[in-house]
Amino acid sequence: MSPHNDSGHGHHHTDVDWDVLATQLESSGELQLPVLRRTAARLGELLAPEREVRRILDIGSGPGVMTCVFAEAFADAEVVAVDGTPGLLDRALARAERLGLGGRVAVRHAKLPEGLDGGDEHGEDGGDGLGTADLVWSSKAVHHLGDQQGALNALAGVLRPGGLLAVAEGGLPMRFLPRDIGIGRPGLQTRLDTAHEQWFEIMRAELPGSTTVVEDWPAMLSRAGLTGVGSFASLLDLPAPLGGTARAFLHAHLTRLREAVSESMDMEDRRTLDVLLDPGAPEGILRRPDAFLLSATTVFTGVRPAR
Repeated sequence: MSPHNDSGHGHHHTDVDWDVLATQLESSGELQLPVLRRTAARLGELLAPEREVRRILDIGSGPGVMTCVFAEAFADAEVVAVDGTPGLLDRALARAERLGLGGRVAVRHAKLPEGLDGGDEHGEDGGDGLGTADLVWSSKAVHHLGDQQGALNALAGVLRPGGLLAVAEGGLPMRFLPRDIGIGRPGLQTRLDTAHEQWFEIMRAELPGSTTVVEDWPAMLSRAGLTGVGSFASLLDLPAPLGGTARAFLHAHLTRLREAVSESMDMEDRRTLDVLLDPGAPEGILRRPDAFLLSATTVFTGVRPAR
Protein backbone atom coordinates (compact mmCIF):
# COMPACT_ATOMS: atom_id res chain seq x y z
CA MET A 1 0.00 0.00 0.00
CA SER A 2 1.30 3.40 -0.82
CA PRO A 3 1.94 5.77 2.05
CA HIS A 4 -1.16 7.74 2.99
CA ASN A 5 -2.95 6.51 -0.10
CA ASP A 6 -5.00 3.78 1.57
CA SER A 7 -8.39 5.46 1.50
CA GLY A 8 -11.21 3.39 2.93
CA HIS A 9 -14.68 2.60 1.65
CA GLY A 10 -17.99 3.72 3.04
CA HIS A 11 -18.69 6.06 5.89
CA HIS A 12 -16.68 4.35 8.61
CA HIS A 13 -13.07 5.40 8.40
CA THR A 14 -11.80 2.13 9.92
CA ASP A 15 -14.12 -0.11 7.87
CA VAL A 16 -11.82 -1.12 5.02
CA ASP A 17 -12.88 -4.15 2.98
CA TRP A 18 -9.51 -5.66 2.09
CA ASP A 19 -11.10 -8.45 0.06
CA VAL A 20 -12.63 -5.83 -2.26
CA LEU A 21 -9.27 -4.08 -2.49
CA ALA A 22 -7.29 -7.26 -3.21
CA THR A 23 -7.02 -6.73 -6.97
CA GLN A 24 -5.85 -3.16 -6.56
CA LEU A 25 -3.34 -4.14 -3.88
CA GLU A 26 -1.88 -6.84 -6.11
CA SER A 27 -1.70 -4.61 -9.19
CA SER A 28 -0.06 -1.89 -7.09
CA GLY A 29 2.53 -4.38 -5.87
CA GLU A 30 3.23 -5.60 -9.41
CA LEU A 31 3.78 -2.02 -10.60
CA GLN A 32 6.36 -1.66 -7.85
CA LEU A 33 8.16 -4.97 -8.43
CA PRO A 34 11.48 -3.37 -9.49
CA VAL A 35 11.39 -1.19 -6.36
CA LEU A 36 10.44 -4.11 -4.12
CA ARG A 37 13.29 -6.21 -5.49
CA ARG A 38 15.77 -3.40 -4.84
CA THR A 39 14.37 -3.08 -1.33
CA ALA A 40 14.81 -6.79 -0.63
CA ALA A 41 18.39 -6.62 -1.88
CA ARG A 42 19.10 -3.63 0.37
CA LEU A 43 17.71 -5.45 3.39
CA GLY A 44 19.96 -8.38 2.59
CA GLU A 45 22.93 -6.00 2.66
CA LEU A 46 21.87 -4.65 6.07
CA LEU A 47 21.93 -8.09 7.63
CA ALA A 48 25.29 -9.35 8.89
CA PRO A 49 27.22 -10.91 5.95
CA GLU A 50 27.64 -14.22 7.75
CA ARG A 51 24.01 -14.42 8.83
CA GLU A 52 21.93 -17.25 7.41
CA VAL A 53 18.39 -16.02 6.77
CA ARG A 54 16.17 -19.02 7.40
CA ARG A 55 12.82 -17.44 8.20
CA ILE A 56 11.09 -14.20 7.15
CA LEU A 57 7.77 -12.81 8.36
CA ASP A 58 5.80 -10.44 6.10
CA ILE A 59 3.42 -8.76 8.57
CA GLY A 60 0.30 -7.32 6.94
CA SER A 61 1.27 -9.10 3.74
CA GLY A 62 -1.86 -8.44 1.71
CA PRO A 63 -1.88 -10.57 -1.47
CA GLY A 64 1.75 -11.61 -1.01
CA VAL A 65 3.63 -9.64 -3.66
CA MET A 66 6.50 -8.75 -1.32
CA THR A 67 6.27 -12.20 0.30
CA CYS A 68 7.17 -13.76 -3.05
CA VAL A 69 9.89 -11.18 -3.70
CA PHE A 70 11.51 -12.24 -0.43
CA ALA A 71 11.22 -15.91 -1.39
CA GLU A 72 13.03 -15.13 -4.65
CA ALA A 73 15.71 -12.99 -2.99
CA PHE A 74 16.44 -15.33 -0.05
CA ALA A 75 16.58 -18.74 -1.68
CA ASP A 76 17.11 -20.69 1.55
CA ALA A 77 14.41 -19.01 3.63
CA GLU A 78 10.85 -19.89 4.52
CA VAL A 79 8.70 -16.78 4.05
CA VAL A 80 5.45 -16.47 5.99
CA ALA A 81 2.69 -14.10 4.85
CA VAL A 82 0.76 -12.87 7.89
CA ASP A 83 -2.55 -11.06 7.42
CA GLY A 84 -5.95 -10.72 9.03
CA THR A 85 -7.91 -11.27 5.80
CA PRO A 86 -8.16 -14.90 4.60
CA GLY A 87 -8.96 -13.87 1.02
CA LEU A 88 -5.68 -11.98 0.75
CA LEU A 89 -3.77 -14.97 2.13
CA ASP A 90 -5.43 -17.19 -0.50
CA ARG A 91 -4.08 -14.82 -3.14
CA ALA A 92 -0.62 -14.97 -1.59
CA LEU A 93 -0.59 -18.77 -1.78
CA ALA A 94 -1.89 -18.74 -5.36
CA ARG A 95 0.77 -16.23 -6.36
CA ALA A 96 3.52 -18.32 -4.79
CA GLU A 97 2.30 -21.41 -6.65
CA ARG A 98 2.24 -19.53 -9.98
CA LEU A 99 5.83 -18.40 -9.42
CA GLY A 100 7.07 -21.85 -8.39
CA LEU A 101 7.67 -20.74 -4.79
CA GLY A 102 4.91 -22.69 -3.11
CA GLY A 103 7.28 -24.95 -1.21
CA ARG A 104 8.83 -22.04 0.66
CA VAL A 105 5.88 -19.68 1.15
CA ALA A 106 3.44 -20.23 3.99
CA VAL A 107 0.54 -18.14 5.25
CA ARG A 108 -0.77 -17.39 8.72
CA HIS A 109 -4.08 -15.78 9.55
CA ALA A 110 -3.61 -13.38 12.46
CA LYS A 111 -5.24 -10.19 13.62
CA LEU A 112 -2.68 -7.56 14.48
CA PRO A 113 -1.24 -6.80 16.93
CA GLU A 114 -2.88 -9.53 19.05
CA GLY A 115 -1.61 -12.27 16.73
CA LEU A 116 2.04 -11.49 17.36
CA ASP A 117 3.74 -14.03 19.57
CA GLY A 118 7.39 -14.93 19.60
CA GLY A 119 6.85 -18.68 19.72
CA ASP A 120 10.10 -20.57 20.17
CA GLU A 121 13.38 -19.09 19.11
CA HIS A 122 14.07 -21.81 16.58
CA GLY A 123 11.44 -20.38 14.29
CA GLU A 124 8.68 -22.92 14.75
CA ASP A 125 5.13 -21.67 14.95
CA GLY A 126 5.18 -21.98 18.71
CA GLY A 127 1.57 -23.10 19.07
CA ASP A 128 -0.68 -20.15 18.38
CA GLY A 129 2.22 -17.75 17.84
CA LEU A 130 4.05 -16.84 14.69
CA GLY A 131 7.45 -18.09 15.77
CA THR A 132 10.61 -16.03 15.45
CA ALA A 133 12.38 -14.77 12.34
CA ASP A 134 15.66 -13.42 11.03
CA LEU A 135 13.87 -10.69 9.08
CA VAL A 136 10.51 -9.08 9.86
CA TRP A 137 8.96 -6.82 7.22
CA SER A 138 5.83 -4.69 7.55
CA SER A 139 4.63 -2.24 4.91
CA LYS A 140 1.87 0.29 5.59
CA ALA A 141 0.33 -1.90 8.30
CA VAL A 142 1.49 -0.25 11.52
CA HIS A 143 -0.47 2.95 10.84
CA HIS A 144 -3.66 0.86 10.82
CA LEU A 145 -3.03 -0.15 14.45
CA GLY A 146 -4.12 2.09 17.29
CA ASP A 147 -0.95 1.77 19.37
CA GLN A 148 1.86 2.14 16.85
CA GLN A 149 4.63 1.97 19.46
CA GLY A 150 3.09 -1.16 20.95
CA ALA A 151 2.96 -2.71 17.48
CA LEU A 152 6.66 -1.98 16.88
CA ASN A 153 7.50 -3.46 20.29
CA ALA A 154 5.66 -6.64 19.31
CA LEU A 155 7.34 -6.81 15.89
CA ALA A 156 10.76 -6.38 17.48
CA GLY A 157 9.86 -9.11 19.95
CA VAL A 158 9.60 -11.82 17.27
CA LEU A 159 13.11 -11.13 15.96
CA ARG A 160 15.90 -13.55 16.66
CA PRO A 161 19.02 -11.97 18.18
CA GLY A 162 20.79 -10.12 15.37
CA GLY A 163 17.61 -10.13 13.28
CA LEU A 164 16.39 -7.14 11.29
CA LEU A 165 13.05 -5.31 11.49
CA ALA A 166 12.11 -3.25 8.43
CA VAL A 167 9.02 -1.04 8.49
CA ALA A 168 7.84 0.87 5.41
CA GLU A 169 5.97 3.92 6.64
CA GLY A 170 5.87 7.55 5.59
CA GLY A 171 7.53 8.88 2.48
CA LEU A 172 5.80 11.32 0.14
CA PRO A 173 2.23 11.52 -1.20
CA MET A 174 1.87 9.90 -4.59
CA ARG A 175 1.96 12.29 -7.57
CA PHE A 176 0.26 11.48 -10.86
CA LEU A 177 -1.13 14.69 -12.41
CA PRO A 178 0.26 18.08 -13.50
CA ARG A 179 -0.76 21.15 -11.48
CA ASP A 180 -3.03 22.37 -14.29
CA ILE A 181 -4.87 19.51 -15.99
CA GLY A 182 -7.04 21.69 -18.25
CA ILE A 183 -10.30 21.02 -16.38
CA GLY A 184 -11.45 22.56 -13.13
CA ARG A 185 -9.20 24.69 -10.93
CA PRO A 186 -5.44 24.07 -11.03
CA GLY A 187 -3.95 22.37 -7.99
CA LEU A 188 -6.46 19.52 -7.66
CA GLN A 189 -3.86 17.06 -6.43
CA THR A 190 -2.80 19.36 -3.57
CA ARG A 191 -6.42 19.68 -2.46
CA LEU A 192 -6.84 15.90 -2.66
CA ASP A 193 -3.79 15.57 -0.40
CA THR A 194 -5.34 17.94 2.14
CA ALA A 195 -8.67 16.11 2.11
CA HIS A 196 -6.94 12.78 2.48
CA GLU A 197 -4.87 13.98 5.45
CA GLN A 198 -8.13 14.94 7.15
CA TRP A 199 -9.54 11.47 6.40
CA PHE A 200 -6.36 9.86 7.71
CA GLU A 201 -6.51 11.81 10.97
CA ILE A 202 -10.09 10.68 11.59
CA MET A 203 -9.22 7.09 10.63
CA ARG A 204 -6.37 7.03 13.17
CA ALA A 205 -8.58 8.54 15.89
CA GLU A 206 -11.27 5.88 15.35
CA LEU A 207 -8.92 2.89 15.62
CA PRO A 208 -9.33 0.70 18.71
CA GLY A 209 -6.82 1.73 21.36
CA SER A 210 -5.76 4.77 19.33
CA THR A 211 -2.73 6.38 20.95
CA THR A 212 -1.17 9.67 19.92
CA VAL A 213 2.55 9.45 19.28
CA VAL A 214 5.11 11.64 17.56
CA GLU A 215 5.76 9.63 14.40
CA ASP A 216 9.53 9.74 14.74
CA TRP A 217 10.04 6.23 13.41
CA PRO A 218 13.77 5.95 14.23
CA ALA A 219 13.05 6.97 17.82
CA MET A 220 10.14 4.53 17.98
CA LEU A 221 12.35 1.67 16.74
CA SER A 222 14.97 2.59 19.33
CA ARG A 223 12.31 2.52 22.07
CA ALA A 224 11.41 -0.98 20.86
CA GLY A 225 14.93 -2.03 21.88
CA LEU A 226 16.53 -2.07 18.44
CA THR A 227 20.01 -0.83 17.59
CA GLY A 228 21.73 0.38 14.41
CA VAL A 229 18.51 2.21 13.51
CA GLY A 230 18.51 3.79 10.06
CA SER A 231 16.39 4.40 6.98
CA PHE A 232 16.44 4.50 3.20
CA ALA A 233 13.98 5.64 0.56
CA SER A 234 12.64 3.75 -2.42
CA LEU A 235 11.38 5.61 -5.48
CA LEU A 236 8.80 4.50 -8.03
CA ASP A 237 9.06 6.65 -11.17
CA LEU A 238 6.78 5.78 -14.09
CA PRO A 239 6.83 8.66 -16.60
CA ALA A 240 4.06 9.69 -18.97
CA PRO A 241 2.57 8.24 -21.03
CA LEU A 242 1.56 5.42 -18.73
CA GLY A 243 0.72 1.88 -19.76
CA GLY A 244 -2.65 0.27 -19.20
CA THR A 245 -1.81 -1.40 -15.87
CA ALA A 246 -0.67 1.84 -14.26
CA ARG A 247 -3.71 3.70 -15.63
CA ALA A 248 -6.08 1.05 -14.26
CA PHE A 249 -4.37 1.32 -10.87
CA LEU A 250 -4.78 5.12 -10.84
CA HIS A 251 -8.44 4.84 -11.89
CA ALA A 252 -9.10 2.48 -8.96
CA HIS A 253 -7.12 4.75 -6.64
CA LEU A 254 -9.11 7.84 -7.67
CA THR A 255 -12.37 5.91 -7.32
CA ARG A 256 -11.57 5.03 -3.72
CA LEU A 257 -10.30 8.53 -3.02
CA ARG A 258 -13.50 10.11 -4.33
CA GLU A 259 -15.59 7.83 -2.12
CA ALA A 260 -13.51 8.65 0.94
CA VAL A 261 -13.01 12.41 0.66
CA SER A 262 -15.65 13.84 -1.69
CA GLU A 263 -17.76 15.19 1.19
CA SER A 264 -14.91 17.52 2.15
CA MET A 265 -14.39 18.84 -1.40
CA ASP A 266 -16.35 21.50 -3.28
CA MET A 267 -18.70 20.82 -6.17
CA GLU A 268 -16.22 21.91 -8.84
CA ASP A 269 -13.55 19.47 -7.64
CA ARG A 270 -16.10 16.67 -7.45
CA ARG A 271 -17.08 17.37 -11.06
CA THR A 272 -13.41 17.32 -12.05
CA LEU A 273 -12.98 13.96 -10.36
CA ASP A 274 -16.00 12.63 -12.25
CA VAL A 275 -14.37 13.64 -15.55
CA LEU A 276 -11.08 12.02 -14.54
CA LEU A 277 -12.97 8.80 -13.75
CA ASP A 278 -15.02 8.80 -16.98
CA PRO A 279 -13.63 5.90 -19.08
CA GLY A 280 -14.69 7.59 -22.32
CA ALA A 281 -13.45 11.11 -21.60
CA PRO A 282 -10.20 12.12 -23.35
CA GLU A 283 -9.36 14.12 -20.18
CA GLY A 284 -9.92 11.01 -18.03
CA ILE A 285 -7.12 9.21 -16.23
CA LEU A 286 -7.48 6.20 -18.54
CA ARG A 287 -6.75 8.29 -21.66
CA ARG A 288 -4.93 11.51 -20.88
CA PRO A 289 -1.31 11.55 -22.13
CA ASP A 290 0.16 13.53 -19.23
CA ALA A 291 -0.64 11.09 -16.38
CA PHE A 292 2.44 9.72 -14.63
CA LEU A 293 3.16 7.87 -11.38
CA LEU A 294 5.75 9.03 -8.87
CA SER A 295 5.97 7.92 -5.24
CA ALA A 296 8.62 7.65 -2.55
CA THR A 297 8.45 5.29 0.42
CA THR A 298 10.74 5.36 3.45
CA VAL A 299 11.88 2.09 5.01
CA PHE A 300 13.01 2.27 8.65
CA THR A 301 15.24 -0.50 9.97
CA GLY A 302 16.72 -1.69 13.24
CA VAL A 303 18.51 -4.77 14.59
CA ARG A 304 17.70 -6.78 17.70
CA PRO A 305 20.90 -6.86 19.77
CA ALA A 306 22.69 -10.19 19.99
CA ARG A 307 22.78 -11.71 23.44
